Amino acid sequence: MNFPLQLRFKILALAPQLFVEDAQGGTICYVKQKLFRLREKVEVFSDSTRSKLLCTIQADRIIDFNACYVFHAPDGTLMGKVRRKGMRSLWSAHYEVLDGQGDVAFSIREDNPLVKVADGIFGEIPIIGLFSGYLFNPRYSILRGEEKVMSMIKHRGFLESRFEIVQNAPVEESDQMSVILSLLMFVLLERSRG
Repeated sequence: MNFPLQLRFKILALAPQLFVEDAQGGTICYVKQKLFRLREKVEVFSDSTRSKLLCTIQADRIIDFNACYVFHAPDGTLMGKVRRKGMRSLWSAHYEVLDGQGDVAFSIREDNPLVKVADGIFGEIPIIGLFSGYLFNPRYSILRGEEKVMSMIKHRGFLESRFEIVQNAPVEESDQMSVILSLLMFVLLERSRG
């Protein structure tokens, strides 16, 4: 993948839509989430025409704070998982990226939890809260152990959220896709919190 990647999330769309593009503007993947599902399931396509399915991401439970989201290739092969670290995620977003064997390969952590708290408070103020995306832009670190391998930075936006994904250290190509899929789920799950 050609870094930095751009992840765009349409805020005002009826069904959430995410686009991931590389440094040259080529589409890496596209997600249009279906609404009103008890058990979360997301289909990831190669582009917005939705002609080629890359994988599906499905929750292992109906509704749970500690749900694990499993990535499957179109042929059913397990690609990996991502799970929220329950109570830890109340204060600061914290997710674990698991490999095919269920071992923790990476973790996603919020760099400054105070930004999320301020954004949550400011976002609840009528009318003025619409502009919280201009003031509060969190940063996230993707870690392999204690080594920071990638960063995701939210940029200012009004009608869509924009994130930039930067590679800080070498990551195998198979692991890159697991991290990107984890970041897609991360954005979908955390969208109401900045």
